[in-house]
Amino acid sequence: MLVSIQNISFHYGSANIPVLAIPQWSVQSGERVFLHGPSGSGKSTLLNLLAGILLPNSGAIEILGQRLNALSARRRDKWRARHIGVVFQQFNLIPYFGAVDNIRLAAHFARTPNATGRAKELLQALGIDENLHHQPASQLSIGQQQRVAIARALINQPELLIVDEPTSALDTQNRNAFMTLLLEQAQRNDTALIFVSHDLSLAGRFSRVEALVEINRAGGQH
Repeated sequence: MLVSIQNISFHYGSANIPVLAIPQWSVQSGERVFLHGPSGSGKSTLLNLLAGILLPNSGAIEILGQRLNALSARRRDKWRARHIGVVFQQFNLIPYFGAVDNIRLAAHFARTPNATGRAKELLQALGIDENLHHQPASQLSIGQQQRVAIARALINQPELLIVDEPTSALDTQNRNAFMTLLLEQAQRNDTALIFVSHDLSLAGRFSRVEALVEINRAGGQH
């Protein structure tokens, strides 16, 4: 079992009104899961819990058999860097870093060897020409930034890839290109994928499709 959730509950601050209450949910190694729900339904909160950025108020989340809230914050950060790749909604590239340096930064936290060589290999596989490898991210096109974000998420060869609504601001052409590249790379690297979106037109690309409301028993919204 790659991901196992057991009886988790999460609320923000002192509100004591749960945003998420999930009795049980799991993901197998290599699975491609599309998780959908409207804005404010708790999708990003769940991804932050799965990544160990947030911790549940009760219950357990295990990734690769590791219970995340059993780790200190520092050990959790290192563990995430080694085992989980994240593609953020806005890509979150450092604008004045080149493509390779943006990727190498993710490798630095996981102490991945030969990061420069692997970064260049990933960029080539994703169609980024060598003459763009050191171009500041702010000078790359949206499509090129997408590719750098995918490469950064995959540099440490994670077992799990978490993707948070990265297509919401993209036009149809860029959205389709991004999805094709993402799924191809996940398959090539045998990486499990949890993809969160409200855009049901993307669901047909995944073998497993679930609505967050079907697994979340909380009445709260976030």
